Amino acid sequence: MSVLLALLVAGCSPQSSPAPLADGNRATPAPPLRVLHDGSEQERAALDEPFVGVTTEGSVVPGLYTLQATGVSTAPLREAVKAFRASLTDEQRAASSFPIDDEEWRRWTNIDIKYYKRQGVGLNELTPEQRELGLNILRAGLSPQGYQKTKDIRKMEGYLARLSGAFEVVGPDLYWFTFLGEPSTTEPWGWQFDGHHLVINYFVLGNQVVMTPTFMGSEPSYIAYGEDAGTRTFEREEALGISLYQSLTDRQRQAATLYDRKEENYTLAGAFHDNAEVPYAGVRASNFTPRQVSLLSELLGEYVNNMAEGHARVKMAEVEKHLPDTWFAWVGDTGGGGPFYYRIQSPVILIEFDHQRPVFLEGDRPTRAHVHTVVRTPNGNDYGKDLLGQHLERHPH
Repeated sequence: MSVLLALLVAGCSPQSSPAPLADGNRATPAPPLRVLHDGSEQERAALDEPFVGVTTEGSVVPGLYTLQATGVSTAPLREAVKAFRASLTDEQRAASSFPIDDEEWRRWTNIDIKYYKRQGVGLNELTPEQRELGLNILRAGLSPQGYQKTKDIRKMEGYLARLSGAFEVVGPDLYWFTFLGEPSTTEPWGWQFDGHHLVINYFVLGNQVVMTPTFMGSEPSYIAYGEDAGTRTFEREEALGISLYQSLTDRQRQAATLYDRKEENYTLAGAFHDNAEVPYAGVRASNFTPRQVSLLSELLGEYVNNMAEGHARVKMAEVEKHLPDTWFAWVGDTGGGGPFYYRIQSPVILIEFDHQRPVFLEGDRPTRAHVHTVVRTPNGNDYGKDLLGQHLERHPH
């Protein structure tokens, strides 16, 4: 087993960690990578596990999501998907098409293609014209901010390939589209964009959308020279997280800080952890000052506003409805100068930001040069599954 493979499987450095501080038991490190290879027994076991969704203790909070008219059109996205699929060959279209309830939804991962082969049609397989039509799907489903983040992440993948020489497993065009169901004004459908440091799951029902799980990351986080020099990823996610943490009073900071050292990866709800149990931890926003609430809303918005504007507005209204029940937790240097992890969690959203150990680059300690972020819709509505269930109850197929 290669050193890289061993690190991926263990989710940690081969070296033993120093003894934790007294408060280290408040922070739960990331679980070992659950699935490494497509078609493996581990993958089968994960997919056979009935979907529950991310919860705090294994039980879904009912009644959080409702079928409703949002007044925000999904027509631009629908037409973009239709145009792209019409441009595909019969073979490409067949390879990228799945039923709406297919387990393909749950087969996303941030593992590179050396270990986990993607389904669907890849950007690297397309003509320039097809590729542009595919990217129009991202432009239609995301805000300008969100689309720019996908561009920067893909640029960083190209830079990582140049730094590491791993051109066969990482790069700006090693991302795949799959489509679930058929674009419709009344029936549920969706799409998935899946690759090493960028995964978007996008469910559509009428004019409602759910854009989770969404995974965004990069290694490194800055292009120092050459093509696309000056590109930086996750600068605002870092800065806003630090601002919120530093706004806390001493008592609040003591509650929020699960561990004042960052020696592990801490993402709990990553790939193949659809049923992760993540207890509330940290400090509750019901105790925040108006300024702290404003900082929290701005930080939440940095993630939610990656969606197209109207849909982001709908989601933010849902998130802000639960602000008093929102928790903020921190792991890392209390001064915010080193690597850190933060988690924002409420009944309707889970956000994890994690400075990770290097994988392709040198080092064995978490570094601000390697970032993973995950956004989930807890309590059963990742992949729009709660809305899909309600729809099928009303309209059995």
